[in-house]
Amino acid sequence: MKYRLLPLAVLSMVVTDCAGPRSFENAYLDEGYKLVWSEEFNTNGRPDPSNWTYEHGFVRNQELQWYQEENAFVENGLLIIEGRRENVPNPNFAAGSDDWRLNRKQADYTSASINTRGRHAWRYGRFEIKARIKTQAGLWPAIWTLGLGEEWPANGEIDIMEFYGGNILANVAWASSERWKAIWNDSRTPVSSFKNTDWDDQFHLWRMDWTQESISIYLDGQLLNRISLDETINQRGKIKNPFLEMEHYFLLNLAIGGPNGGDPSGTVFPTRYEVDYVRIYQLH
Repeated sequence: MKYRLLPLAVLSMVVTDCAGPRSFENAYLDEGYKLVWSEEFNTNGRPDPSNWTYEHGFVRNQELQWYQEENAFVENGLLIIEGRRENVPNPNFAAGSDDWRLNRKQADYTSASINTRGRHAWRYGRFEIKARIKTQAGLWPAIWTLGLGEEWPANGEIDIMEFYGGNILANVAWASSERWKAIWNDSRTPVSSFKNTDWDDQFHLWRMDWTQESISIYLDGQLLNRISLDETINQRGKIKNPFLEMEHYFLLNLAIGGPNGGDPSGTVFPTRYEVDYVRIYQLH
């Protein structure tokens, strides 16, 4: 199902640029873009179920957190994804299993992962996300997309934002010739390079421009990564190019620990990953 032609609610927020105030629906009209979907997180409580679904339990990458719905909530115009240090028994525990999801008796951390799968998906466009993250050890917040209709990584992955190990990452991945092994084009920018001791306390703007030619990822107007879609050719699977042939759904999550995420034992919990809005524009 295509979602780009769905009717849009009239939204009233105003932004300002050098030409003066204008509604954000028309923020990029001079470039031919039109707002096709927006989540402003203006209603307190659970994220809108018409837009978002949840992941549950242990999911990927041998991370330490147990994903649960109660760690995601809307408060004062922000989506809050809260990481907590708390013990949750693993109802799927199986002693002696080779599966890391089963051989842990409990999780020592909880968090949330929400996504638009089964609700909304897009191919191409300008994606804007205003968010505030904590850049502490063991935290792994992310803004990303996955394609529909193929297994990973033949479905394609776009990481508009990841943070771990002191770096902001901007990545694109597709399938190698080996099952479940990706080819990565990535960019790593040390948070220390921003030379801003208040960086964690501020909201920042992540943007992806995804066209038929390329994917470009920006942070606060700074280009972090650009890749030509001539390069993103799957080496296995039914889909030749997951960024030209597939719609993608959208994910927001806060992972904790694991081989990539690092050691959270010295980090203060609870911790919050906050999202002000998600806006998606397409050319018309």
